[in-house]
Amino acid sequence: MRYISTRGQAPALNFEDVLLAGLASDGGLYVPENLPRFTVEEIASWAGLPYHELAFRVMRPFVAGSIADADFKKILEETYGVFEHNAVAPLRQLNGNEWVLELFHGPTLAFKDFALQLLGRLLDHVLAKRGERVVIMGATSGDTGSAAIEGCKACDNVDIFIMHPHNRVSEVQRRQMTTILGDNIHNIAIEGNFDDCQEMVKASFADQGFLKGTRLVAVNSINWARIMAQIVYYFHAALQLGAPARSIAFSVPTGNFGDIFAGYLARNMGLPVSQLIVATNRNDILHRFMSGNQYVKETLHATLSPSMDIMVSSNFERLLFDLHGRNGAAIASLMDSFKQGGGFSVDEDRWTEVRKLFDSLAVNDEQTCETITEVYRECGELLDPHTAIGVRAARECRRSLATPMVVLGTAHPVKFPEAVVKAGIDAVPALPAHLTDLFQREERCTVLANDLKTVQQFVAAHGNRGKPL
Repeated sequence: MRYISTRGQAPALNFEDVLLAGLASDGGLYVPENLPRFTVEEIASWAGLPYHELAFRVMRPFVAGSIADADFKKILEETYGVFEHNAVAPLRQLNGNEWVLELFHGPTLAFKDFALQLLGRLLDHVLAKRGERVVIMGATSGDTGSAAIEGCKACDNVDIFIMHPHNRVSEVQRRQMTTILGDNIHNIAIEGNFDDCQEMVKASFADQGFLKGTRLVAVNSINWARIMAQIVYYFHAALQLGAPARSIAFSVPTGNFGDIFAGYLARNMGLPVSQLIVATNRNDILHRFMSGNQYVKETLHATLSPSMDIMVSSNFERLLFDLHGRNGAAIASLMDSFKQGGGFSVDEDRWTEVRKLFDSLAVNDEQTCETITEVYRECGELLDPHTAIGVRAARECRRSLATPMVVLGTAHPVKFPEAVVKAGIDAVPALPAHLTDLFQREERCTVLANDLKTVQQFVAAHGNRGKPL
């Protein structure tokens, strides 16, 4: 399997090199040169497989030529063996044909564990084989950071630096990052917003001279391995609900477009997906594009669903690449226009093509709380605010009541008690057993100014297990 850049000017790489590269050298994102496609018979034969075995079958084509089958099977078994629920991603029924896919049974109670538990193990495998050491530099709006640290904390050849916006993540989210202590773990609170953090990550990847020869690796959803891992649970959910004999619809809480792009890829790989709903909050750049062909950057607002407090959706470029016939020059021009002018529209026929599969809804905080209350009263299920947005969007955008609707349950409600309280629900959820002492644990975090040079100096001074790089 070879991977190419969405901007067309970077060399094609194999999986191992893409895993370590993250962002392409031309500023683009890597995608498979040719997407594998499975037959109806193949997909049907996977019904009832344990999650790690299904994951092997779905992801094997993406790592072919880089990781031996036996090694990959072992990595996957270890990855999904740490999840608390035997089903790994169980479905919970809300009503007759509406389901929540619970993606929060991993170590950090969020869907990002599916990819980042895998990413850490893949990195360890590849770096040990190469005899290399790397620096992970990532930005988080809440959940990626803790999942990345948890997934990479035991990696012998990795130093990890995670930036989050200071005072803009929930307390549980912050503590899940800052209470994992290790010489190779560094939490940085930036006096800015998530987009500021993400811009610093992108700028650092573009010019890595401050590392004095050490390589940067991305853990944000720009890393292809994360997208790859998320494809699996679309197959997992659909097979439980009758696919491939019937089609399935999905509603996906998303800010960075990575999770829903995985659903788009699952469809292109042969899974019968009839509808994908972009469910987002007040920071609605994706909804404004899907509903009106306007991809325009606006002011970022803090909400009850902080993991979606994102104004620039990095992975959206991957969809645009397909929409423009995989023309890298066209994407480079489009993204340059966005950088210079803060917005763009696409040709009407391309936008019409998008609308055949995608719908969208932006849900404000008041509506989020209403939905949390509504679902709790209907069936006793307590939703986190992101999942509640997914349910709201599913109910308002659904095209067919006859098609099973799966809402991706992206986080455990215990991570967002403020939203539960604002919804007027007394049943505030308790932390799972492995996190009961979270609020008593020691925290370690450094607050830094919203300044690229300051951050890069900190990384250079604290890499290599506390020794300057």
